[in-house]
Amino acid sequence: MQEKGTISIHTENIFPIIKKFLYSDNEIFLRELVSNAADATQKVKRLASLGQYNGELGDLRVDVSFDEKAKTITISDKGIGMTAEEIKKYINQIAFSGATEFVEKFKDAKDANEIIGKFGLGFYSAFMVASKVEIQSLSYQEGAEPARWICDGSTEFEIGPGNRTERGTDIILYINEESEEFLSQHKLQQILDKYFKFLPTKLVFGKKTDSVEDGVDKDGKPQYKSVESDNIINYAKPIWTLSPSELNEEDYKIFYSELYPFSEDPLFWIHLNVDYPFNLTGVLYFPKVKTDMDFQRNKIKLYSRQVFITDEVKDIVPEFLMLLHGVIDSPDIPLNVSRSFLQADSNVKKINNYITKKVAEKLAELFKKDREEYEKKWSDIGLFVKYGMISDEKFYEKAKDFTLLTNTDKKNFTLEEYKEKVKANQTDKNGNIVYLYTNDPEKQDAFIQSAQKKGYDVLLMDTPIDGHFVSNIEHKLEKVSLKRVDADVADKLIDKDEKLEHVLSEEQSKKVQEIFEKAINKPAYKVSVEAMNPEDLPVTVTMDEFMRRMKEMAAMGGGGGMNFYGNMPDNYSVSINGNHKLVSRILDTPDKTAQTELAKQAFDLALLSQGLLTGSDLTAFVNRSVSLI
Repeated sequence: MQEKGTISIHTENIFPIIKKFLYSDNEIFLRELVSNAADATQKVKRLASLGQYNGELGDLRVDVSFDEKAKTITISDKGIGMTAEEIKKYINQIAFSGATEFVEKFKDAKDANEIIGKFGLGFYSAFMVASKVEIQSLSYQEGAEPARWICDGSTEFEIGPGNRTERGTDIILYINEESEEFLSQHKLQQILDKYFKFLPTKLVFGKKTDSVEDGVDKDGKPQYKSVESDNIINYAKPIWTLSPSELNEEDYKIFYSELYPFSEDPLFWIHLNVDYPFNLTGVLYFPKVKTDMDFQRNKIKLYSRQVFITDEVKDIVPEFLMLLHGVIDSPDIPLNVSRSFLQADSNVKKINNYITKKVAEKLAELFKKDREEYEKKWSDIGLFVKYGMISDEKFYEKAKDFTLLTNTDKKNFTLEEYKEKVKANQTDKNGNIVYLYTNDPEKQDAFIQSAQKKGYDVLLMDTPIDGHFVSNIEHKLEKVSLKRVDADVADKLIDKDEKLEHVLSEEQSKKVQEIFEKAINKPAYKVSVEAMNPEDLPVTVTMDEFMRRMKEMAAMGGGGGMNFYGNMPDNYSVSINGNHKLVSRILDTPDKTAQTELAKQAFDLALLSQGLLTGSDLTAFVNRSVSLI
């Protein structure tokens, strides 16, 4: 019986809106339709296993084909099929009960995210590329008649007898002029490879020709012949669907190389498998990242029932774990119509927390099991562990036991171990333990050596995130403060209320200060004369620890109040070692010009040691050095 009707949408504006908002991601039509076909195939398989379908299952597969001349793309399955009534129910009345309000609300929307998840538009994504869509279907039900449905993208449809003779469904898309790029072997192959490499149902896209050996000729040379076979898209069985007990180390590495062909072997991995209170499987790999701040985003692939969805997983995976590689598969993650944008709901948050917990547990296990091996990996994993401690309170609580601090001798300590190591010698007059660190051991070598002469230990904090990490642990650890080793002269880095005797009189100190202020002649540099170890440098230039740290964090994009500090001019302290023999020499030099030259030379040396001497000042220093030789 032939029938015409109107889809249960109360306006004719719905299809233009679908096209407008989803056009930027128009390849999803194929993902949606192939996924539907695979679902239909899985359903008939399930019915057979339950004894509710007793017919021959046959070759359960999904076929994608195209006809460039007819300008059609066809998706065929041998699944559950549909009756005419089911087509009317599932296709015509597809949850558009509120379509009038939908159109009014979103017709002027600028952002496709505004309509995400409002209605189940999966099948209708076909109209992004098709001027007409035809369904030919035959239900698995005994005595069912084949049915045909056709629609031209308006709200008018036609339904009647079909011509399908085998159980299953054909979706035939009549491609519009704007979308003829999809009538290409290469283009369709590319899309199918992207989304369906791990589809649980066999997916076939036409034929492929291989050259196989076929005996030898009279001279013993091998002969070859061309053999045609199905071009099967989904060749690999995803390891995340298997139990860890079924896999060995090599299996995980081979799978990783399939996902990331040009990457080094991963450090280690976590196999995820949970079915309550949400369903989640997957494998997350820890790549070698060292101190590179490129977090290699979009390396974790999200699947739903083994169909690729997106590599934008920031809502599911905590930001500090975005450098991980691998696969997450969950049917419980809510997805929009295009399966591209995640919607926030309680499951997403639970999954986020679960992944954080599993990562922390894996790291704790590695640390306890083989600390030596863990320390070897620390330079690779330390970056994201520190980032996690800064950004996630729950992760910090777990990570504080396996986070390592590395000193300039390349020895590693846990937070508690390091506190015990330095507290005897690095506690100031107020009972605070002072951790000294360097972010550039080459540039700050003179300061490191001065600190080490006093028996102080110096930590290595030279990754891009260490500026924030320093502030974080300083805030978390009780009665602990951190200072960069060049934040002050060695004698004042840790204030123990010990006063060195001044060899200069008050009058001499004042004169030295005047000489240096005249030689420097820069208001940004505040000069003071200090009683210091005669072996220390004659002049030291430093920036206040707090101010320098705020500026560094502002430079890294701290935002908010950080910008205030970032915009402030640089100010430095110039500490003159009143007990150094050079200072005495300057005082004993009768020629004021020579005094100024010597003071300027000593100041420039201090700047040079900090990398602050540049341009014409550096040139003048070189010329002056030559004249003094």
